[in-house]
Amino acid sequence: MRERLPTISGVASRAGVSSATVSRVINRSGFVSAAARVAVLEAIDDLGYVPSAAARGLASRQAGMIGICLPDVGPGADLVEREVSDGAVLVQVDPEPDGAIAWGGIYFGEVLRGAEYAAWEAGLAITVAMTREPDLEARVLNMAGRVDGLVVVGETLSDDLLDHVARRVPIVVLAGPRAADRHDQVMVGNADGMERLVDHLIDDHGIETLAYVAGRSGAPDDDERFRGFCAALSRHGIEVPQSPRHRGDFSRHRAREIGRSLVEAARQGEALPRALVCCNDETALGLLDVLVAHGIRVPEDIVLTGFDGIDAARTSAPPITTVEQPMAELGRLAVERLTARIASPRRRPTVTQVPVTVMLRGSCGPHALTPLPPGGAVVRPHHE
Repeated sequence: MRERLPTISGVASRAGVSSATVSRVINRSGFVSAAARVAVLEAIDDLGYVPSAAARGLASRQAGMIGICLPDVGPGADLVEREVSDGAVLVQVDPEPDGAIAWGGIYFGEVLRGAEYAAWEAGLAITVAMTREPDLEARVLNMAGRVDGLVVVGETLSDDLLDHVARRVPIVVLAGPRAADRHDQVMVGNADGMERLVDHLIDDHGIETLAYVAGRSGAPDDDERFRGFCAALSRHGIEVPQSPRHRGDFSRHRAREIGRSLVEAARQGEALPRALVCCNDETALGLLDVLVAHGIRVPEDIVLTGFDGIDAARTSAPPITTVEQPMAELGRLAVERLTARIASPRRRPTVTQVPVTVMLRGSCGPHALTPLPPGGAVVRPHHE
């Protein structure tokens, strides 16, 4: 017997409100008291309700649109969605107060560029939801009722909400927690790339005092990078830290604050680590700004490395040694996997891991031409 889907009247009855109130919560229109809003969202979650306005599109998988759920891009920057007449989505990146583009804006902008291209090739439009939005749960549930599938980036949705939405619409997780048994996933070799980078610092430069500068707590990609950092230290017999020495939030602004604390510690006689291994390029660039401003030379006094491979890391002085990931390619692959899942909803979940490239540049000093571990490309500059 086919399961009967919950209705808007059922949600209203469970929440003790009118159907009109449920509609206002779902559509984010009109005034609804905080208590009523919470009651409606809880009823939606309990019943597994998907807005019925898109039921026909959901049933036939012919809405012609996919959704992308993004994390907050960080302080000082916003990705602003603007739908245009041909169904495409333009994403505008607002800069930080000092004019720099926040890491989230660069990373997610590139991911969206690749996703939009793949969607265009498949004849699909894209709509975007972000964790910074109020009533994210209602927004995502509403989106699930009017799209053919969702790409969920990072830790955007809680596990419970992710599983709940996945019961109603196909999902692909991009750069999120490992969930191979439940959802299709696209990820990069975070741990492998970081491990090979740290191997290079230890083997080719003889560095033994390294500190990891982490991003936001709980970010899956960063957790994997720290795991690779620790694996390299352990294999070389270097003491492995229980947790990162410094904790940022992926932004250049927060990295500058960490840099100022390091400078102050050095003034007080504390020895700096020989290398700062950063969670991403923006963190490395923020540290570079402060260290150079206070007369600490890179790489002569301290080595800096990043992760991501953004253009600013290539053009800085010195250029930042980094692990480059194909951000636009990740977005493209996520959409391709999603369209495959929509076409074959019952197949087993798959994990697609995209290789990374270690880019050796001036911020870690001259490079000995010794071989590095296999597992991905290592690119050395022609001149140092």
